[in-house]
Amino acid sequence: MKLPPVLERIFGRRTPDALNPELRREIRRSFDVASHDEEHFPSTIDPRILHVQALLKFFGDLADKRVLDVGCGKGRFARVLLERNPGAVMFGLDISEEMLASVPAGIGAVSGSMTELPFADSSFDCVYATESLEHAVEIGRAVAEMCRVLKPGGKLAIIDKNAEHWGRFKTPAWEKWFTRGELEKLLGEKCHFVRSEYISYWEDVAPDGLFLVWFSQK
Repeated sequence: MKLPPVLERIFGRRTPDALNPELRREIRRSFDVASHDEEHFPSTIDPRILHVQALLKFFGDLADKRVLDVGCGKGRFARVLLERNPGAVMFGLDISEEMLASVPAGIGAVSGSMTELPFADSSFDCVYATESLEHAVEIGRAVAEMCRVLKPGGKLAIIDKNAEHWGRFKTPAWEKWFTRGELEKLLGEKCHFVRSEYISYWEDVAPDGLFLVWFSQK
């Protein structure tokens, strides 16, 4: 009997619980290789996509604001945010230096792990992670780190896949999805405002439940 997606995520496959050095190297190597795949890991993104629009709307005017893209890949989201807000001070962090090599000029490219952000407390006005938290392995630790580097009153947005749809795609052994309530609870431990909603890619296509966006404020 096939388990429901959420139960399959929990019982059907064991995923690692800790980001040990060996696993960190494996994840880094995987994304170093993926950096050469422009089809599936593109350098640009259509600014009309609702994932982009959700960030632009939530953050508002970013003039003179420090913004961090956590798990930025090639910096495609950061590129759009900076184009729309040229006065922003934009940083992108990724575990793969091969990915970071494609980050556009004007964006501070920083190599590092989501679970050990190399920034001081309260360094950023806005922080976001788009389809990257699923690769953090230690999800709670990564969320805590994003909240740590966020200034009081700062905004944090996370866009990722819904665990209730686990099994729709082939995923790496370390990848973890989470439910709407699971991430709301983690964010609620550090932020005083948390809400989430289903999101689609395009305005004329209704959300099918695969993607969620979590908004929070410290």
